[in-house]
Amino acid sequence: MDKLVIRGGRTLQGEVTISGAKNAALPELCAALLCPEAMTLANVPRLQDVSTTLKVLRHLGVKADRSEALPDQVVLDASEIVTREAPYDLVKTMRASILVLGPLLARFGEARVSLPGGCAIGSRPVDQHIKGLQAMGAQIVVEHGYIVARAERLKGARITTDMVTVTGTENLLMAATLADGETVLENAAQEPEVTDLADLLVAMGARIEGQGTHRIRIQGVDRLHAPVRPHEIIADRIETGTFLCAVAAAGGDVTLRRTRADHLDVVLDKLREAGVQIDAGPDWIRVRASGRPKGISLRTSEYPAFPTDMQAQFMALNCIAQGTSRVTETIFENRFMHVNELVRLGAHIAVDGHTAIVEGIERLSGATVMATDLRASASLVIAGLVAEGETCVDRIYHLDRGYDRMEEKLRGIGADIERTR
Repeated sequence: MDKLVIRGGRTLQGEVTISGAKNAALPELCAALLCPEAMTLANVPRLQDVSTTLKVLRHLGVKADRSEALPDQVVLDASEIVTREAPYDLVKTMRASILVLGPLLARFGEARVSLPGGCAIGSRPVDQHIKGLQAMGAQIVVEHGYIVARAERLKGARITTDMVTVTGTENLLMAATLADGETVLENAAQEPEVTDLADLLVAMGARIEGQGTHRIRIQGVDRLHAPVRPHEIIADRIETGTFLCAVAAAGGDVTLRRTRADHLDVVLDKLREAGVQIDAGPDWIRVRASGRPKGISLRTSEYPAFPTDMQAQFMALNCIAQGTSRVTETIFENRFMHVNELVRLGAHIAVDGHTAIVEGIERLSGATVMATDLRASASLVIAGLVAEGETCVDRIYHLDRGYDRMEEKLRGIGADIERTR
């Protein structure tokens, strides 16, 4: 099993190119199921979750291949689907596999999808997906660990989810594009990844208004087609934020390329509050930091508030910051599993319910730690960059699910980091 070995204490200098967004790539790959023509996605990151999604799609009969000439492009052809079932052995490792449910049901009138797995950071029920599809006329039962759905043709409906759900919004959005009549999604997720999916669907002939707001309107059409040009997936705002935190913790001067500051307003504000210098243009962000940052308190919430996917990275930053900070997690109940691992590195953290109180110290000490989920693994890498001595981060298959060659990018800006077995 791969590990990362990090020898801390180096400042970071240079440039990093940000990859395409994992959380946009996964639903957009699944959107290919809605279209009987070959289509191309560009800026597709090389991640384990992307590979898993491609395996699921290939099992369904989609021809899905990376371009040899342009390895960031994936060509998808769903003209000959051979099965409407996504089995447990493919779906169990990744909760985003549920995103094939809406497109299969909308285009073929039936789907059988295993209940998904993924990171152990809390309960993420699929009941909102089921409730929305039932409102559109689907007959759905859950049996033997599978969601079994049927509908002659989905009907437009007004759907209000009980909570803001990103994958729920995406699943219902895709399903509604081929439904009969108008669908209105209330309490919709507003994340940039949802907007990017909507933009792809519009390029495929869908009629959508309101993406990026809490109310999305979709007028169903009879058929979708391939976009005229390859659709370029937006930059990964969480990868961007992770590298920003790494520089803020380790110090240095780094410019991030092919990214968007306007997707990270709250994160950038928090970094400036910590004393980090941030400059930005239309497709770049420059971060400069020296000395210990200031501890900053934060509370996670749905976009456009502070993202839960950046909580662990900021906690690592707070561990070596000046002062005491409070980190409150409101999205997932088990998203403090990195705390015990940070404490192994010498961090002073106390957990009180949904809040972690972090007392910043001057330096951490290298040790062997274990990644427990995707973003927790990123926080341990950041901590390792500033810890004295050697830090070994085990179980980095979590990291590979969501970060495209992270150690190579860090090594390119001066970090002493290597992958070993």
